[in-house]
Amino acid sequence: MKRSFFATILICSILVACNNKQTINNDMEQKLELTQEWDKVFPLSEKVNHKKVTFETQYGLTLAADLYTPASPDPSKERGEKLPAIAVSGPFGAVKEQCSGLYAMKMAERGFVALAFDPSYTGESSGEPRRTASPDINTEDFMAAVDYLSQLENVDAEKIGIIGICGWGGIALNAAAADTRIKATVASTMYDMTRVSGNGYFDANDNEPDRHAAREALSKQRLSDPKKMAGGVIDPLPDDAPQFVKDYYDYYKTERGYHTRSGNSNDGWRVIGTQAYANSRFLYYINEIRSAVLVMHGEKAHSRYFGEAAYHYMVDGKAEGYKFVGEPNPNPENKQLLIIPGASHCDLYDGGYTELVGKGEPKNMIPWDKLEEFFKTYLSKS
Repeated sequence: MKRSFFATILICSILVACNNKQTINNDMEQKLELTQEWDKVFPLSEKVNHKKVTFETQYGLTLAADLYTPASPDPSKERGEKLPAIAVSGPFGAVKEQCSGLYAMKMAERGFVALAFDPSYTGESSGEPRRTASPDINTEDFMAAVDYLSQLENVDAEKIGIIGICGWGGIALNAAAADTRIKATVASTMYDMTRVSGNGYFDANDNEPDRHAAREALSKQRLSDPKKMAGGVIDPLPDDAPQFVKDYYDYYKTERGYHTRSGNSNDGWRVIGTQAYANSRFLYYINEIRSAVLVMHGEKAHSRYFGEAAYHYMVDGKAEGYKFVGEPNPNPENKQLLIIPGASHCDLYDGGYTELVGKGEPKNMIPWDKLEEFFKTYLSKS
């Protein structure tokens, strides 16, 4: 009798646990209303197939993404082989209809399964309040994308890489330092969002009084107007704007790159939405990344110092602008720094794709062949 009683209790407990698990899973699977028509700032290549997909993060958020796959039949399929895959996101404040989608599509043309996703709280992804950010949640976004790709039937889960553009370059390095499933990482025209949030541009505010003043202003903002937005590209553009601001305008505010869901193209982000970034430092452990990394920057980019410092800290364990010091990297041979001659920060958004909107001379300053070689070299070693 006693054994039967406890057996019954055990069975009931298992059933309750299963029901609770199902409820949790259902809660996490939020239904998003996705735009199905093509609304990217670049034309769809005939060399790829495209579809909208969604996936969940460990924070219970549902992310919207574009999945690009090679359109031409792959001989390897006849042998039952799976394809390498790449997750792409960025810039910070942009959406997948802009340059992250272009990067994904171009990599799919070269034989990769590629996923361009909207980060949490942005674009078509879930999360309230809109256009906010978190160092932890944004790093999880990349790792959740790896989760999703790992479970696709046509993907080799041992051959997954990531590309982070602009502010998402630093996030990509942070994800690569945390997640050993990421076998190769490209940080393109990168910002370290934690460094610029805490120190200002070119570290001009890297002192306690300036940081205290910024913290005080954000603390007051939380009570006065926590939903206030700021940080979109200035419009109209002042005549005396710095060249990099003019470059941002040329991408985000013209038909070259404007998108209605992009914070950078419109009213920006919540003012307090990046408050936690200023008190964080993404790149503390990137000197321990054993997998392959390519840091790619324009010669004339105002942001070049972010990429060069990240590369040198990753390899040597120390770099100008970083107060922390670590050990030299155990695998320096698979770390690369690529400087693109003549390129500005935004040239690596779309290669300076003026021909996409019928203006100016066609040019392409993104070395797609180099990216293909990098990923095929290091994902094949996985």
